[in-house]
Amino acid sequence: MNRWTTDLKLLEILSENLLDTVHINFDAGAQWVLNIALALVMFSIALHISPLDFKEILKKPKSILVGLLSQFLLLPAVTYFMVILIEPIASMALGMFMVAACPGGNVSNFITHLAKGNTALSISLTAFATLFAVVFTPLNLQFWGALYGPSDLILREIAISPLQMIKVVSLLLLFPLVMGMAVNHYWPKLAQKMGRLLKVISLLFFVSLIFLAFYNNRDIFMEYVWYVFWIVVLHNLLAFTTGFSIAKGFKLPERDVRSITIETGIQNSGLGLLLIFTFFEGLGGMALVAAFWGIWHLVTGLLLAGFWGYRPLKKEELAR
Repeated sequence: MNRWTTDLKLLEILSENLLDTVHINFDAGAQWVLNIALALVMFSIALHISPLDFKEILKKPKSILVGLLSQFLLLPAVTYFMVILIEPIASMALGMFMVAACPGGNVSNFITHLAKGNTALSISLTAFATLFAVVFTPLNLQFWGALYGPSDLILREIAISPLQMIKVVSLLLLFPLVMGMAVNHYWPKLAQKMGRLLKVISLLFFVSLIFLAFYNNRDIFMEYVWYVFWIVVLHNLLAFTTGFSIAKGFKLPERDVRSITIETGIQNSGLGLLLIFTFFEGLGGMALVAAFWGIWHLVTGLLLAGFWGYRPLKKEELAR
């Protein structure tokens, strides 16, 4: 009986370690289409952002600074401590660092609206986080990934240049953000008409491409599903808790607390997947963590929005 248990445990460990060598197949043509789809999603969000939004937020910068602190410093840090605690295999740990290094997700504004949070703050955080992500996403991945021995081995083997990743993130996020804001500034009526339709179409197109990629790799996906699911659930819960705790700690208004909680818990895992396909050749553990996160954060985000949406704000909150 003991021998059978030992053999089963050994088989499980060997199976998990295979994730460090398994790669998700995603051809170059499909990858380019995915890049364009993500850029279109970012462009459609930027159509609703005006330079005046930045000006208004900068008059009272406390909430935006707390949101950025939660997004780019606290979440990667608590992710590192979670990795140290549970000791996942190298590729899964690197996938967790990748997700934590990404800016807020594309649906966070919609979920914030459902949750009766501060939608203007959420949109501004999306814009600011996108700008900061150009530098902080590559640097956070490199810094925190290098602190965990197993993931550091992968980073050393692949030897990614942070500058190269900055260029890719700029093309995927910064360029469409600037273009969308420019259209909104010079042709606001056109931006309003385009924004409503393009946001839905581009997001559905982007999600469909991701599902297609994993349908084509469904054997790998189903074989390793349970190795990553529980980690993603815990990691996502930790992200929401981090945003909520820091916002409460700084005694922000309830609407801002809701926005920062959602912005921290809804990560741009689509960007993470693209970077994984581009720089890590679809490394199994990384890709599965990012993919599951992309599905799971929608579930938890909508549940949280439903809970807060039916929980009325105090009168003083509505007056802010």
